[in-house]
Amino acid sequence: MHGTLDVLRDIDAVRDRAYALPLDEFNPGDPALFRDDTHWPYFERLRAEEPVHYCRDSQFGPYWSITKYNDIMSVETNHAAFSSAAGLGGITIRDAGVDYRRPSFIAMDPPTHSAQRKTVAPMFTPTHMDALSDSIRARAGQVLDSLPRNETFDWVDRVSVELTTQMLAALFDFPWDERRKLTHWSDVATTIPLSPEHETKRQQELVECGDYFAKLFRERQNQPPKSDLLSMMAHSEATRDLDGANFLGNIILLIVGGNDTTRNSMSGGLYALNKFPAEYDKLRANHKLIDSMVPEIIRWQTPLAHMRRTATTDIEIGGKQIKKGDKVIMWYVSGNRDAEIIDRPDDFIIDRAKPRSLLSFGFGIHRCVGIRLAELQLKIVWEEIMKRFDRIEVVGEPTRPYSSFVKGYETLPVRIVG
Repeated sequence: MHGTLDVLRDIDAVRDRAYALPLDEFNPGDPALFRDDTHWPYFERLRAEEPVHYCRDSQFGPYWSITKYNDIMSVETNHAAFSSAAGLGGITIRDAGVDYRRPSFIAMDPPTHSAQRKTVAPMFTPTHMDALSDSIRARAGQVLDSLPRNETFDWVDRVSVELTTQMLAALFDFPWDERRKLTHWSDVATTIPLSPEHETKRQQELVECGDYFAKLFRERQNQPPKSDLLSMMAHSEATRDLDGANFLGNIILLIVGGNDTTRNSMSGGLYALNKFPAEYDKLRANHKLIDSMVPEIIRWQTPLAHMRRTATTDIEIGGKQIKKGDKVIMWYVSGNRDAEIIDRPDDFIIDRAKPRSLLSFGFGIHRCVGIRLAELQLKIVWEEIMKRFDRIEVVGEPTRPYSSFVKGYETLPVRIVG
């Protein structure tokens, strides 16, 4: 790791570049900014100087950036003027090629959105969460008890990926020994292809994912209804006869939603506690703070940096004229650092008075259907961590993916002390 002075010099240099660049040259969606964790001053400046910003040219084409909390909420709650439909471009800054657009209920508008979402919603009711708690706790205990002491290991692989993949396999009733396929397909689905050849290979792997799940789906259709996600879809009128693109779109949505958000929050929480050691001391002194720490982890980390909409009509936001057909990016990662809404937003504070002022899971009709499960997993994991370990040290900087959509960690080197 850099020494403290080196880190401060790096931060100052990044900030200087962000404030020297003319605003009309800003491309806040550049994945390199997120890979290098240098996006923060760009969004800070946009919130202060041009909270609704137009990027005329980028690797993703032209797009609008919405960077303030309340402006993001106004877009989120106006699904008539701002569409999620896959046919218009979907939910990410990167447009899928016309041949690869796969509708899912998050990439749809009402009424089709509502019918497909309702199919899987019973998985995430409070009653079902209670039923899942014991198995989540047992799996967390097994994984944590297997970790080495006083030696460096990768927290992402050994804990975050393993626990979220186990959870996904349980939700789908997926073959246990092949569960890491789920992690791989999630990464494939969200990666940004760097060449046409890479994109061709990526699409081939996603088709393989669809074929694998289609086989499981047919098996569930021929079995009595069960409580796993595939069986719910197989026996629901809204989802039992989906075409191939819509079926794969929903499968990818459920895999990515169940994998990336929880996985990156598990790593982000540990990273945050090490960056803010006084908060780690608070947690050691009072384990009950886990309840308010969980939403703070999700806010501070913001595991999905943005969601995209497409304007269906000419409309004004923040004094700017957005035209029908324009791409509009809601930057959750920026809204979650808006000082007009959140006190000391750059700080990680585990005992905030209002810990749920966050945009990480969206709002309105597209609010993440699995939010309760994500929070439950994080709560239980941290309860089990605090039972076992006094301190887990981050011993090197994490590596991050080349993505302005998934905001997470590829590796995080840590050591359990004592």
